[in-house]
Amino acid sequence: MNFIEELRWRGMLHDMTPGTEEQLTKEMTAGYIGFDPTASSLHIGNLATIMLLVHFQRAGHKPFALVGGATGMIGDPSGRSTERDYLSEETLRRNQEGIRAQLTRFLDFESGANAAEMVNNYDWFKNMTFLDFLREAGQHLTVNYMVAKDSVKKRLETGLSFMEFSYQLLQGYDFYWLYKNKGVRLQMGGSDQWGNITTGTELIRRKDSGQTDPQEEHLAFALTTPLITKSDGTKFGKSAGGNVWLDSKMTSPYQFYQFWLNATDEDSPRLIRVFTLLSREEIEELERQHAEAPHLRILQKALAQDVTIRVHGQAGFDLAVKASEVLYGKATLETLQQIQADEFEVIFEGVPQTELSAEDLEQAQNLTDLLSVATRGEVYASKGEARRAISQNAVSINKNKVSDPAAPVPIEWLQGRYLLISKGKKNHLLKKV
Repeated sequence: MNFIEELRWRGMLHDMTPGTEEQLTKEMTAGYIGFDPTASSLHIGNLATIMLLVHFQRAGHKPFALVGGATGMIGDPSGRSTERDYLSEETLRRNQEGIRAQLTRFLDFESGANAAEMVNNYDWFKNMTFLDFLREAGQHLTVNYMVAKDSVKKRLETGLSFMEFSYQLLQGYDFYWLYKNKGVRLQMGGSDQWGNITTGTELIRRKDSGQTDPQEEHLAFALTTPLITKSDGTKFGKSAGGNVWLDSKMTSPYQFYQFWLNATDEDSPRLIRVFTLLSREEIEELERQHAEAPHLRILQKALAQDVTIRVHGQAGFDLAVKASEVLYGKATLETLQQIQADEFEVIFEGVPQTELSAEDLEQAQNLTDLLSVATRGEVYASKGEARRAISQNAVSINKNKVSDPAAPVPIEWLQGRYLLISKGKKNHLLKKV
């Protein structure tokens, strides 16, 4: 597999320094991507660069994932208009462990010569004094060079602290340290990281000028992938609730699956190339099938399945599909009864819920009362509204249509304590306490 050609057809190649392709076709090369531990989980905005490392290893090269325990204390100014909040060392350590665990799902750390490795830049910065750093890195790059970077120029208008200004020098030194100690020749990242990455290649060139084989014109290389945006130009990776995280405790497998399933027809061809390992032939066949029957959302389903299984495993995917069927599909009472107790709360996370006490239930003489008075107006604001909806066949209880407003309250509760009320396509869960 040719790494550069793979990136090209997938639309994942934005820019690279001269000689990069030649280096990668010549020999197994070590390359890295850095991840700032600003949260305890990575999100799908990070997933595109993770896939860079995945393809890099599949092409026979050696991937390094750098967790920025040191640089995370400062924060990258790239793409930001304000300074990041300062994180404590305890928070950073917790975040680093979360990221470390997630990366092991994507990279093979036991594949022999090109096994992935994880490093933390805190390990080489923790014992370095400020004066040491100035001598090691600060003397080799001019302020003029650093100010010319887009990430710096844009922030000079709103204000940039010396701490943030030094970020590119720290990242540049990361590359130099990995180059000297781990033989890393390539740094990769999103296109917004081009300035920081090339600072590293320049630092390596200036520090090692005259100390390497004069026949070797390029010592280190840079490669970036395009930032993923939606077809309307808006930022990719956000849902109504904010970031879509890889941690199932922060974004449930169901919510994760639904995010990909809801991709537009315009976005799906690009997303399936970037975020899955499906081959070119498989993707083109899916596109052909999708074009013949767009309403079946074949492309979105293939995308959602591949990414959800990769991030949450087969069990997470199965649960997400089950939840989708229950909430939006053709689930029946039998389907609801088959849901395990530990799955129930996960599936209905995010669905409006109303708790019912014994006193609440005593007020409910019939369905109309249950959906209005007993729930304190949280399902239907009044008896009249509830009565009309039931009479018009707009209400289902546990996936069974009800049409009699005076019908008694159902005796069969799911799990002994739940009733699922479906108001058209909207769901509401009643819970006995």
